[in-house]
Amino acid sequence: MAQQARQFSYRRHADQARLAREAAHHPVVIVGAGPVGLSLAIDLALRDQKVVLLDDADRIGEGSRAICFSKRSLEYWDRLGISGRMIEKGVVWNVGKIFSGPDLLYQFDLLPEDGHKMPAFINLQQYYAEAFLVDRLHDLPGIDLRWRNKVTDLAQRNDHVELTVDTPDGPYRLRADYVVACDGARSTLRDMVGATFDGEVFEDQFLIADVRMTAEFPTERWFWFDPPFHAGRSALLHRQPDDVWRIDLQLGRDADATTERQPEKVRPRIARMLGHDDFTFEWISVYKFQCRRMQRFVHERVIFAGDAAHQVSPFGARGANSGLEDAENLAWKLAMILRGDAPASLLASYDLERGFAADDNIRASTHATDFMAPPSLQEQRLRQAVLALARETEFAKRMINGGRLSVPSVYPSPLSTADGDAWQNGPCPGTHMPDVPLTTVDGANVFLSECFAMAGRGFTVLQTDASAIDLPEGVRRLVIGDDAQLRDVNGLFRKRYGTEPGAAYLLRPDGYVAARFQHPTSQAVAEALARASGQS
Repeated sequence: MAQQARQFSYRRHADQARLAREAAHHPVVIVGAGPVGLSLAIDLALRDQKVVLLDDADRIGEGSRAICFSKRSLEYWDRLGISGRMIEKGVVWNVGKIFSGPDLLYQFDLLPEDGHKMPAFINLQQYYAEAFLVDRLHDLPGIDLRWRNKVTDLAQRNDHVELTVDTPDGPYRLRADYVVACDGARSTLRDMVGATFDGEVFEDQFLIADVRMTAEFPTERWFWFDPPFHAGRSALLHRQPDDVWRIDLQLGRDADATTERQPEKVRPRIARMLGHDDFTFEWISVYKFQCRRMQRFVHERVIFAGDAAHQVSPFGARGANSGLEDAENLAWKLAMILRGDAPASLLASYDLERGFAADDNIRASTHATDFMAPPSLQEQRLRQAVLALARETEFAKRMINGGRLSVPSVYPSPLSTADGDAWQNGPCPGTHMPDVPLTTVDGANVFLSECFAMAGRGFTVLQTDASAIDLPEGVRRLVIGDDAQLRDVNGLFRKRYGTEPGAAYLLRPDGYVAARFQHPTSQAVAEALARASGQS
C-alpha cells in the first residue's frame, strides 16, 4: 500500500554532553510532535517563548489518520501562518448528506452564510498537516525539535520538572519549568504522573480504508444507515487530496480485527460499495470507539493536551480539532505565566475550560455512537422509528445522528465577565468571535479574523467608535465604524455582534469573548481584563 511519509534525522544535542547533575534547563518541553504538539510549539514561539519539542519517532506519515479539520482549526492555523498551505492542498467542503438505505433523507450546509475567510471544513491527510507544521516550525528560531528522543522518566519538583530522555546515544536529563504532554492516547507521561484514563470502550468495530481512485462523487460528506452495499450497518465516504477517498464501514462486535484488515478481505467490501474494483489501498485499519478522559489535565507542572488528555470517536471530527483547541487555549496562558504577566493559577482555567469541552465532546460522541450502533433492542427500535419518520418530518431529521460535527467550544469560565447590559444578539462571554468581512479606509477587503491576528497576540478591544476610554497597557484597539480605519460596509459586523454605537468587546488572545459592554468605561474594561488574566 502506498503511503506518504517523511523521515527525519536524529541529531545529537549539546544538552546530551552535560553531566547528570548539570541537566540543561528549558522553560517549556513539549512531548509529542503531532498536530497538537507542533501547533502549540509554533504558538509559543510566536509569543517569544523558547520551546524544546521531543518525539520518540523519526518520521511522520503513518497512515492518514485524522483528515477533517474545522473552520475553527483553520482560523487558529491562520494566526500561526500556515492555513494557506493547508487550504491549498486540502479538499474544501461544507455540505453533508445522510442516507437511509439507497435514499437521501436530508442534506445540511455547515456554513450557509457568506462573509467568512475560512470554509466549514477541509479534508487533509494528517501527514500533510504535520509536514506543513514542521516546515513552519523550521522558520522560527525559538523551537528545538528533537527526533528519536523518548521520555523514559519524569520527576516533579517544587519549581521544575526533571525528565530522563533516551536516545540512540543513550539517556540524558532535562529540566523544564513546564512540560506539556501531547503524546497521544497511549500517553506514557500520563502513566508517569499516576493518572487514570477513565471512560468507555464501545464494542462495535469499524473498518477504515483509504483508497486511491478516480471518481465523480461530489466533494461532500456522505453517511449511510443500512446501505444496500453493506446491509444492516453504517458507512461513510469522504474525499481527500490526491484522489484518495476515506471509507469507513461498521463491522460489528464479533468481527475479527486481524482478518478484517487484510486487503483480500477488504477489497470485495469496497468493490460492492463503489460498483468496481479499480482502486488501490493507501491505508487500512480496524478500530473501536473510545470515549475517555483524564480527571485533571494539569498535574502540577505537567499539562496534558490532545488525545493524551481526552479521546473520542472519529465520527464528528472532534479528536484532532479539540486537541488544537487545547493548544490554542493553553499557549497564551502559559506564555503570560512565563513572562510573569499572570499567576500560575491561570492554568486552572485551562483545566476547567478544556475539561468542560472534553465532557461536551464525549457526550456528543457517545450519543452518536449509540445511534449508529444501538447497544440494546429498544435503542435499535428507536433508531428505526426515527429513520422512518425522517422521510416525512423535519423534527425526526434533527434526531438523526451520524456524528455531530465539531464546533467551537463554549466555556462557562471564571475568566469571563457576565453581561451588565442587555444584548439582543452577538457572541456572549465564553464564546468564540465570529468572523466578518470588513473594508479598510483605502477600500481593501479584509476579514476581522485577519485584523485580530495583526493586532498582536494579546488582549484586543473591538469598538464601534473611537470613544475615549483608556485601555490598559498592552491591550490593542480595533475600531470598526463609518469614520474608522475598518468599516462595516455590509452591516455584517453590527448584525453578528449586535452592536450599537459606542459598544465594545474585550477579546482574549485566543479570540474568545472575555467581556462586552454597550456603554464601556475604562474601569470596567480594566476589571474585565484583570479577571480574564486570572488576577482577580
